[in-house]
Amino acid sequence: MLKLAQRIGSALLGMALTAGVADAAWQPSRPVEFVVTSSPGGGTDNFARVVQSIIAKYKLFDRPIVVVNKGGGSGAEGYIYARTVAADPHKLIFGTNNAYLLPYVARLAYKLTDLTPVAGMALDEFVLWVNGGSEYRSARAFLDAVRARPEAIKMGGSQSRDTDQTLTGMIETAASVKFIYVPFQGGGAAANQLAGGHIDSNTNNPNENIGQWKAGQVRPLCVFSVQRLAAGPRVTADMGWADIPTCREEGIPIDRFQMPRTVWLPANVPADAVAFYADVLKKVSETPEWQDYIARTVQTGVFLTGPRLTSFITDDEAKSRAVFEQQGWIVR
Repeated sequence: MLKLAQRIGSALLGMALTAGVADAAWQPSRPVEFVVTSSPGGGTDNFARVVQSIIAKYKLFDRPIVVVNKGGGSGAEGYIYARTVAADPHKLIFGTNNAYLLPYVARLAYKLTDLTPVAGMALDEFVLWVNGGSEYRSARAFLDAVRARPEAIKMGGSQSRDTDQTLTGMIETAASVKFIYVPFQGGGAAANQLAGGHIDSNTNNPNENIGQWKAGQVRPLCVFSVQRLAAGPRVTADMGWADIPTCREEGIPIDRFQMPRTVWLPANVPADAVAFYADVLKKVSETPEWQDYIARTVQTGVFLTGPRLTSFITDDEAKSRAVFEQQGWIVR
């Protein structure tokens, strides 16, 4: 863990030294490429395109932005590409915590030091869901049933050895249960499978299951957050996001599980280029359009740079690695 923090900290040192400069000396001199580590229409793709539209609307810099999707290998394609364009400050990579977790579970042609962290801009929340017709009305009751029938109840998720399966592993350890984990190609597929009754549960983000919840096809049991989700309009006739209890309230000793929306540059870029983009992204995060995006997708708005970003990454990496080791996923 210490080595990881040292690597990230050294990458951020130059940015910290220049963060107080109102107008960074560096400016993009040609079109800027937004490299998206997901397929078109995915959560990371939407994230990058919202940022692109806000930059254009408010003219936060005067060079064109080109969005390029490189989502192969659960996003590894985009990070490998970043390695091939080292020192180029005109390539911004949009991703999640897969940037630093993928190398643990697959042999890839990049490592964390091939990336320079710029900012974390939002946190995707995770909710434990069951089918809308399920007899279970609480996470306690549901997990009691799973405990009574080990490896008989199906938990669906987005891909293998990714965030959903990592969280499933954490639930299994924390609650002394065992699921059959069924991977799908994305949260949308997992939502449809749960709505159709082909699986018993999933841990989708709020935005991935909201349509099925409105239709009464799925039911939320708890959210993996230190506090309940923000209040807002009701989603169903009798419930809104703030009515979902935290999983800690339901007796699951997991205080928080969140996936950060992250922005990176290649390695060896100028420190003032990092500072420039951090300043631009901070301005993006303060616009009403960004606040609308956060509310619409039921994410938690947060802006992380410097030591706060380092601390989040170190903590997230440590928790995830513990699951990887327990499950035997780490590549040697």
